[in-house]
Amino acid sequence: MPENYRVLVGGAGGSAGINFIASLRMAAGPLHIVGSDSNLWHLELSDINAAYVVPRCLDPAYLDSVHRIIRKEGIEVLHAQPDVEVEVVSKHRDEFAAATFLPDHETVVRCHDKMATNLALQKMGVPAPKSFLVDQLSKLGGILEKLGTTRGPVWVRAVRGAGSRAALPVRTVRQAREWIHYWRTMRELESRDFMVSEFLPGREFAFQSLWKDGELITSQARERLEYVFGNLSPSGQSSSPSVAVTVSDPRVNDVAEKAVRAVCPKPHGVFCVDLKENAEGSPCVTEVNVGRFFTTSNFFSKLGCNMPYLMVRLARGDSIPPVPQYDAVPPGFYWVRLMDGGPILVRDGEWRGKKP
Repeated sequence: MPENYRVLVGGAGGSAGINFIASLRMAAGPLHIVGSDSNLWHLELSDINAAYVVPRCLDPAYLDSVHRIIRKEGIEVLHAQPDVEVEVVSKHRDEFAAATFLPDHETVVRCHDKMATNLALQKMGVPAPKSFLVDQLSKLGGILEKLGTTRGPVWVRAVRGAGSRAALPVRTVRQAREWIHYWRTMRELESRDFMVSEFLPGREFAFQSLWKDGELITSQARERLEYVFGNLSPSGQSSSPSVAVTVSDPRVNDVAEKAVRAVCPKPHGVFCVDLKENAEGSPCVTEVNVGRFFTTSNFFSKLGCNMPYLMVRLARGDSIPPVPQYDAVPPGFYWVRLMDGGPILVRDGEWRGKKP
């Protein structure tokens, strides 16, 4: 990568931002990486050349701060990792004196609304869990009846937000109502900020992909096996894995690609798809994340497919080396991490742990 690549990373103090930056540091050649975040303390964790504390992205002063950083640091590529910041950057993309690599703003807004995403998927025939918006609490009984709670739990979740925000499996109307009531009174969410979905009991996959002008450039899927603090979460899981393994599964690739094309007429930029198997073992799409990478973007980078690096080159309009469209890295590699341990990469069959 040429020395004059100068990148500003929004949300640089968060785990996703830290790992995005770690990926860029794996690339050949020097970079000037600038990080911004609203958290002074967390910025200390990032491997960056310059750090700036900025207002939260919904603060009117945020844009002026970013403009000043871009001018001062000579930034050429602007990339944000938090969803809420991605949406702000997307809305004001034409105002920045730096390149972004995003799909159209309508797609960004649609993907940040999980109910709107679900409707778009079902309209195009992409497998997705049957879901209903909770526009009124009085409708919860009818929703749960339609989803058939006698067969198992249903999934209550927030319409917006990452990290399995406000997600919980429930079996009764009372459980659903009390859960939503908690979030209404403690977190100021409204009932219409929630949706109830069919519960998918099977394996969970994550598909990370990079697109340019409607063409899939490269992609890779992994299976989530264990979750960060999953044992402490009310739902028993989160969207961040503590253990994940690369997989090569044509079913996952096919459904994920169709999902991206269903939510965006001309995919461009980063699209990350979450999938879970239904009772029949078929992958169904639970959400499509757009404009930013999964938290573990450095997983695939460590194996040789550095999508953050490729994205920066594409944003600059530069060529990239040939990469596979699907299954960009080998299957059977595990990524293991804890809050104060790892990450480490282990090939299946090469575990240090042995039976006594």
